[in-house]
Amino acid sequence: MILLVVDVQKGITNDRLYGCESFINNITELINTARSNNTEIIYIQHDDGPGSGFSIGDEAFEIAEQVAPNKDEKVFVKTINSCFGNPDLTEYLKQTGEKELMIIGLQTNFCIDATVKSAFERGYKVIIPKGTNSTFDNDYMDAETTYRYYNEMMWPKRFAECVSMEEAIKLMQKT
Repeated sequence: MILLVVDVQKGITNDRLYGCESFINNITELINTARSNNTEIIYIQHDDGPGSGFSIGDEAFEIAEQVAPNKDEKVFVKTINSCFGNPDLTEYLKQTGEKELMIIGLQTNFCIDATVKSAFERGYKVIIPKGTNSTFDNDYMDAETTYRYYNEMMWPKRFAECVSMEEAIKLMQKT
């Protein structure tokens, strides 16, 4: 299993996120569990392009301090919603031979959804632990409704196995 930590960047990791405090606590717990069980962690950063304020060199682009990678953990940059838009990541994942991805991060209705569906289409078993992705209110739904729509209706039994935090930790402890 590989733990993908997607777009938990300073510019969007703030109190406007649905369940921000529990989201940070949950992903921190999974990162610590992964490290203590030798589960590979890969970080992904989204780059909106030069001048956007959310690009390489911008403070907002940096990974949030609460979940910062260790020096030996891989970091890939993407410029589209799906992590699989980065050919280096796609090739690296193929080379590992790993077929299980636990996907956590931001935002539920953008990069997490695109990555979940892209991973599924590539034959990966996708695992989404409860409370480990989040988003903001939008023009159509509040953040909680958006979160619930994907985690409780869209992904389960279609694109991903949505599990409790306890189950996610047990899955990591087996690898």
